[in-house]
Order: sequence, then structure tokens, then C-alpha cells
Amino acid sequence: MAKILIVYWTTDGHTKRICERVRGVLEPLGHSVELASINEGADPDPSAFDKVVVGASIRYGKHDPKVVDYIHRRQAALESRPNAFFSVNVVARKPEKDRPETNPYLIKFLSRIRWKPRHLDVFAGRLDYPSLGWADRTAIRFIMWMTKGPTDPTCVVEFTDWARVDAFGRHVAGM
Repeated sequence: MAKILIVYWTTDGHTKRICERVRGVLEPLGHSVELASINEGADPDPSAFDKVVVGASIRYGKHDPKVVDYIHRRQAALESRPNAFFSVNVVARKPEKDRPETNPYLIKFLSRIRWKPRHLDVFAGRLDYPSLGWADRTAIRFIMWMTKGPTDPTCVVEFTDWARVDAFGRHVAGM
């Protein structure tokens, strides 16, 4: 079976949960999976793996520059093996923005990098108002108000379609 690397950037831990879920799909199928956090300074060489997945969350409409840096540094190795990329963002909660070809943040991100992932997906994230500081909570509540999302500052809403995450994991297994 394959040795699979999942590299990720997480804003509040939810992207890591998605990566753990994908690992939970892959390992019972006999694959060996290593998770590596760009947040924690990981810079794994994809050349040591059979397949690679990169996942990243957005905050205020942007993926972290460290994700772009990792992709630029490792582009040749990423392209030389089966690979996938997924984005996690709350705008993907909307049916008209929950696909790679319709999600504005993923489209914008892909236009900024030279790497063309072989498989793409986008997952709706999690909104956890109580864990946010005052400034972030206020800004995100305003964004949610403008986009007709939840604005109760005490609520935690998980928009992630876990069945879709599982399907992504099965797709990675078959790459």
C-alpha cells in the first residue's frame, strides 16, 4: 500500500481535524499516513512519499503565505506523484460556492501558484465565536451578517460535510 503525506495549515484546528479524518479513511485501507503541520514549521519532502495531499484553511479570504511558500519550494516533488489539494473555508457552506470550480477563495489561490493539483476539493469549515478574540469575533460577525450567516456570538457551528471528507479520502486512496 501507499505511503501518504498530508501537509496542512490550520487557523483554529479544524483543518487538522479534517486531515485526521482523511487519515482515518486511509489507514484502514492499509495505507501509511503522515500528517505534517506547516504551522509547526514542518517542511516535509514529498519525494519520500507515494502520494501527497496539501490542505489549508483561509482567514479573511486568504490562505496563509506559508502554504504558498511550501508549495513553491516543493512544487517539483508535488508534481512528480499523485497529489491533491483542499481548501477549508466558511463560504463553502453555501451550495453555490462549495465546489472547486465555484469557490472564490480556491480559485484565487490557484491563480497565485504554479502548481496544478491533480485533484481538488473544498470543505466548509467551522465557526467558533466563543474561541475568537473580540476583534476577530466582531469582524467575522460582520462578514456573516453581510453574507446571511450565523451572527450569535455564543454559537459554534460546524458546516463540514464529513461524508464528503470521507469521499475525498477514498479518492486519495485510489489515486
